[in-house]
Amino acid sequence: MPILRTAKRKAAVVYNPMKVDLAKLKKTVSAAAKAADWATPVWFSTTREDAGQAATGSAIRRGAQVVIAAGGDGTVRAVAEALRGSGVAMAVVPVGTGNLLARNLDLPTGNIRDSVDIAFNGFDRKLDLGMVEIVRDNDDHEEHAFLVMAGLGLDAKMIKNTSTKLKKAVGWLAYVDGIARSIPELRPVQLHFSVDGGPNRSLSAHTVIIGNCGSLPGGLLLMPEAKPDDGILDMAALVPRGRLGWLNIWNKIAWENGVLRKSVIGRRIIDLSKDVRDVRYATGSDLNMIVESPEEFQLDGDEFGLAKSVHAWVDPLALIVRVPKPRTR
Repeated sequence: MPILRTAKRKAAVVYNPMKVDLAKLKKTVSAAAKAADWATPVWFSTTREDAGQAATGSAIRRGAQVVIAAGGDGTVRAVAEALRGSGVAMAVVPVGTGNLLARNLDLPTGNIRDSVDIAFNGFDRKLDLGMVEIVRDNDDHEEHAFLVMAGLGLDAKMIKNTSTKLKKAVGWLAYVDGIARSIPELRPVQLHFSVDGGPNRSLSAHTVIIGNCGSLPGGLLLMPEAKPDDGILDMAALVPRGRLGWLNIWNKIAWENGVLRKSVIGRRIIDLSKDVRDVRYATGSDLNMIVESPEEFQLDGDEFGLAKSVHAWVDPLALIVRVPKPRTR
């Protein structure tokens, strides 16, 4: 009887040429594909015109079972947006400044070999995707996905004002300089919002962040209850009150969320402490925000210009991401 040969599985790599060491990446990916008995990978570069969505679409049409996103948060977000609902898995080789998704999923951030190994030998995990419809001042509508966080107000101004050259030099610490540059623009955002079709409410906040995940670079845990696969978006509004308002916010996200929550005793201390009203939380699967005047907006650490309204919702388990296989005891 003739021997039936099954087609080898195929991987595609969508890479940002400004971020990766292409020769090193190609060598590592080719070796891993050969060791796993996969077909020769296909390669797609991002461009100024295509952040990765079109390249990922080409990879899907070429029959890729996994698309490796090699670059910063913008590349990862673009690849995920194009993979939404496709059933094709995404693997991440994080070589950016924030590497937000990798940090929230505990993926390796400093070892290309380990990241590539997960692409070929990892475990498929389904995650939610955050979706937003942005309305511009000229009434143009745009729809985008996000993996970690979307933000309106001060955090978006910080990202806009952060030096690209400084990010290359010192990594995520460059955002500290971005905050300093944003201080002259410091003012509350006046907005109306509703959650899950509820009544419209007014809010004056310096920042409103919508999260699919909760961790920021530097060990900061902004939204401790956020999970990327629970079908819910978490929302945090920074509302500093009085002279100690920003200090209260810092203590909340750096000390209480980032340190105390990691231990039983710490969580008891939180339960006994007075709630910090300078950080306000809400959860839901659908959020509408309308601002009194257009405000800076960001998605996963990339600036997205001015928005006069934002509709955000969750697309449950719409993305498959390769993660390390669970350790067996």
